[in-house]
Order: sequence, then C-alpha cells, then structure tokens
Amino acid sequence: MAGFSDDANELVEVELVPHTAVMVVFDLGEERLVVDDSLGEEQRERVVAGLAPRGLCGRGLAGSFECLQVRLSPLVAHAVLGPSSELAGTLVSLDDLWCRDAVRVHEQLRGAGSWEQRFALAESALVRHHEARRVVDPEVAFVWGQMVASEGQARVDRLAALVGWSRKRLWSRFRSQVGLTPKRAARLVRFDHAAHRLAAGHSAALVAAESGYADQSHLHRDVMAFAGATPTAVAVSPFLAVDDVAWPTPGYGPQRTAQAR
Repeated sequence: MAGFSDDANELVEVELVPHTAVMVVFDLGEERLVVDDSLGEEQRERVVAGLAPRGLCGRGLAGSFECLQVRLSPLVAHAVLGPSSELAGTLVSLDDLWCRDAVRVHEQLRGAGSWEQRFALAESALVRHHEARRVVDPEVAFVWGQMVASEGQARVDRLAALVGWSRKRLWSRFRSQVGLTPKRAARLVRFDHAAHRLAAGHSAALVAAESGYADQSHLHRDVMAFAGATPTAVAVSPFLAVDDVAWPTPGYGPQRTAQAR
C-alpha cells in the first residue's frame, strides 16, 4: 500500500502503466480523481483495475489531491475481490465487489488521522473480505511465482510439466484464477520488468537484449501492446517514476509506504 498527495494547484493527468498487480484506489482528497480507460469506462472514488487494462489514465484537479493505492498480487486479489477472470483488463467500482462495505471502508479512511491508520484500516478490510474458498490452487501459485522469479522468461510448457498438469488444464485453471492465460501473464511480467528498467535509464537495446526479447523491435511491439506508448514514453512515465520510492521492493510484497507529492 502507498499513500499519495499533491497540493499543487494544477491539473493532474497520469497515464497508468500496466503492472503485475491488481490495483485498488481510494480517492481521499477534496478534489475528485477520475480514472478512465480506452473503452470509455470511467470510475471515481473507489476504483479497481484488473490485470493489464488498456489506456488507463487518472485525471483531476490537484488542489488537495490524496489517494491510497493498494497493489494486490492476482493470487490475493482472487481471494479478496472475487473471480480474477472477471477483473482482467477491466475497470470497475469497488462497490460492485464489496457492496456497502466499500463505502464504509472509504468513509473510515477519510476520517483517519494518519497514513498508518489508513493502512491498518485497508489491511483489515482486505482480511475481512478474504474468502478461503477462493484461494488459488497451489499449482497456479507455483507457476505464477516462477513467472515472477524468472522475470517472465520461464517457458510455460515446462512449468506445466513441473506441476504435473497438462497444458490444457494449466491454461484453464490459471486463467480462471489469475485472469490471464499463462502466456499473456508471462508477457505481462516480462513487460513490467522491462518497463521499470527503461524507467531506471537503461537503453531500449540493452533492455531488449537482457529481458528475453528477440530484438529491440520485439520490445517495442510488446510495450505498445501493453502500454499504448513507445519505450521512450514509458521510460519517462510519472507513474513509474515513483515506484522505487512507493514500492521499493520487487514483487509488491506486504509493505506500507507514505509518498508525498
């Protein structure tokens, strides 16, 4: 979880680069934040973005902008938000998933006196909505973990063999519990790693060579497919620029970070 705020009196418009987590955003400021996507879907106040949405953008007047962002592993999101297959690539209201409790949690977050209190409230809500019957299969968790550990370069057929499943069974179970097919999930993990290396200042040629892409053109196509922007544009994305501060450890593990501005 990370908290963001900005008191500059100007328009906020940030393109959200897809990453390897399901994102939940609570808008806590006086000036409303609007999140929309390339399909024309628009959400406010309590927003959930599934894996790999297209053209996601946050807009609003920064006057007293403030929000709490939660990034959930798709394995956890499946248990606390509902079937991942219904969230992938979509933008929805948390109200549709948590009903009245979404509004209750939001009101508690607005009334909290510190970021630490907000983090604790959000964590309690996540625990409360955790459904044991929706916990993912150990085999699916293992495959996802291997994808992340290999930065998206592990061969999916080999992973299926390691867990003793047929390719068809892995595709079916993985997609229903993570939200993407294994192949697309691996591509997303590889893209996420590459995007952060671009944002860290590495050249596109070096990133392509060391991230498992056939060549620089292959990297360009994948970046365009996921982010709708060139590698050069992704490299200077404000959304990625704060990740080393707000999300300082790889994999978006359990953490609480307050990031101002």
